Amino acid sequence: MEYVRAFLVGGGICVLVQILMDNTKLMPGRIMVLLVVTGSILGAIGLYDPFAEWAGAGATVPLLGFGNTLWKGVWKSMGEDGLLGVFKGGFTASAVGVSGALIFGYLGSILFKPKMKS
Repeated sequence: MEYVRAFLVGGGICVLVQILMDNTKLMPGRIMVLLVVTGSILGAIGLYDPFAEWAGAGATVPLLGFGNTLWKGVWKSMGEDGLLGVFKGGFTASAVGVSGALIFGYLGSILFKPKMKS
């Protein structure tokens, strides 16, 4: 049942994003930023963790989860380093995920020889 719930939640998020893309003039980059900010806000007001616990990977894998990760890092770092934590907490919390995306993206580009669209 956990897999079904994760699939339905993740699919529902994707459906909502597709509706935004089809029915508004928002560019994909702005929609991505909207998702990250929404995840941060939901984390800040305490709604994201119960939602993620219930929905599993359907909530933690999309960009909402990245926003929540950034928020948690900033919050933790603010407690340890004060105002400086606002600037470094998000980088510290998301460094492994961003590094993994860069490394595997680079390896994929070596293996599959990408080409520009003509």
